[in-house]
Amino acid sequence: MLQTPLHIAAGANKVEIIKYLLDWEGPGKVELEAKNAYGETPLHTAAKNGCNEAVKLLLDHGVYIEARTNNSMTPLHLAVGYALRSGDNSIVKTLSDYNADCSAKDDEGMIPLNYLPIGLQNEELMGFLKVNAPTQTDNSEELMVQSRGGNRINKIMGKIHSSGNSRPGNHEEQIKKIMGMIHSSGNSRPGNYEEKINKIMGIISASGSSRPENYKEKIKLIVENINTSRPGGHNYEEYIKKFILEMMNTSGSSNHEEHVNNTGQSDTSGSSFTGNGFQNYEEPSDDQDGIERRMKEFDQELSKIVGLHELKLQLKKWAKGMLMDEKRRAMGINLGPRKAPHMAFLGNPGTGKTTVARILGKLLQSVGVLSSDSVIEVQRSDLIGEYIGQTGPKTRKKIEEAMGGTLFIDEAYRLAPEQGAGHSQDFGVEALEEIMSVMEDGNIVVIFAGYTEPMKRVFSSNAGFCRRVSHFFQFDDFTCNDLAQMVMIKMSKQNEKSRLYGFKLHPSCTPGAILKVIEKNSSEKLRNKLNGGLVDHMLNNARENLDSRLDLNSKGDELLTITLRDLEAGLKILSQRINVD
Repeated sequence: MLQTPLHIAAGANKVEIIKYLLDWEGPGKVELEAKNAYGETPLHTAAKNGCNEAVKLLLDHGVYIEARTNNSMTPLHLAVGYALRSGDNSIVKTLSDYNADCSAKDDEGMIPLNYLPIGLQNEELMGFLKVNAPTQTDNSEELMVQSRGGNRINKIMGKIHSSGNSRPGNHEEQIKKIMGMIHSSGNSRPGNYEEKINKIMGIISASGSSRPENYKEKIKLIVENINTSRPGGHNYEEYIKKFILEMMNTSGSSNHEEHVNNTGQSDTSGSSFTGNGFQNYEEPSDDQDGIERRMKEFDQELSKIVGLHELKLQLKKWAKGMLMDEKRRAMGINLGPRKAPHMAFLGNPGTGKTTVARILGKLLQSVGVLSSDSVIEVQRSDLIGEYIGQTGPKTRKKIEEAMGGTLFIDEAYRLAPEQGAGHSQDFGVEALEEIMSVMEDGNIVVIFAGYTEPMKRVFSSNAGFCRRVSHFFQFDDFTCNDLAQMVMIKMSKQNEKSRLYGFKLHPSCTPGAILKVIEKNSSEKLRNKLNGGLVDHMLNNARENLDSRLDLNSKGDELLTITLRDLEAGLKILSQRINVD
């Protein structure tokens, strides 16, 4: 089933509309437990989007609080995802107040509590989820969870759980206290660490460790150096937790010295604590490799685009900054919830704006900012209705279609025409307001694209744009050399659905020769108006010229070979057909 009006209203926290639908007694009475394609009820959509008033209203009308999605997630599971993304625990609290089952398991055997990253400093959220949850799940050592916001529980914690005889959770509170003491040591003056170290030793001793004195020097080094000598790897904190848990689980067995020897070297980690802090720390390869892999893939995708050198540098700088923030989050640094980076793409048509949007969509999805890499392209006609009352629903339909991914609005300036006679009632403003109303939801990225000057006018005249759009990218016009390269690429990598599939260029059609044809037979105005579109028109016209000059007795390669003469004729035809004045 598709989204019902109740799904849409609940997901947007439209309380008055929800009340109207719930109170409706006429034909087509609203179905409280209707499910969308993902098996989500209206309560699910309200919970995952942080719509607290909608959640309360639905629950007061008796909706089923334990409804399950296609993968058996309850509204509480989805509310945890929202809390992790936004830092807002209100939905979890509301569901807890209405006695949601904290022990409900999804298809992976996960209860809502299992989705909290290890080391999360959010006592309130943990308190809500522990109300009636089991103390530990049967397979908790094996659970490697990814929250809906994209945060991973570090895989190294799986090793922590299996490193000793205790089950995960046995020392959770003690480890939390110790980590708090270690981090707060940054506020102490050198030489004032002894009391803190003794307290840590007391906690370790109380845990049952038979030889805590063996670790005192290493603990001292950690406390003294944690704020001045951190390793480059972003799992240093998890390594310390692993080291502490290992101390707590030490029972004086004969193989103890195999784990930590006299030099402080830990065989299981490859790290040592020395007077200089951390040495030889080996970053777990999965997360580091993941960051590097994403950046490499992003670079490779950009390299496929011809020209746009300044833009590529700007995009790489932005992408690197975003990936660096992911490393910081993995270190445990609280950067706040991820925010959707709404953008403006400025430049003439045919400069690759849609292609870049798709590349960015993949990157944003890979780091968890978006749940999908889909890009929905719209223009004014896709959003504007013919009559009063039609624009809002039409725009919301496109927004719903793009949710989780990217909404790409081409010629966006047409939604905000210049002030003057006849524009006061323009429906474009209504569409624009609908779009801006969802830009802070965090589950959609909006890209406004269009000519540079009209777009600048819109941004300078609308405070809402300036507040919500944080990234501006300029797409320059392609040079003649860029266009010549495009011709070569298009003819060497053809889509089966293309009119040029199977055709090839004559050997005389070198990049240099094609460059001269373009320079001689097209004006700068024409090139700047069409950019990449010029290549498509030129090649299609060249094929038509090939058909015209061949006779019906032609055969073999000559039927499929486009020459410089054809390219020149194709470009001349284009110049005659298109008015650039």
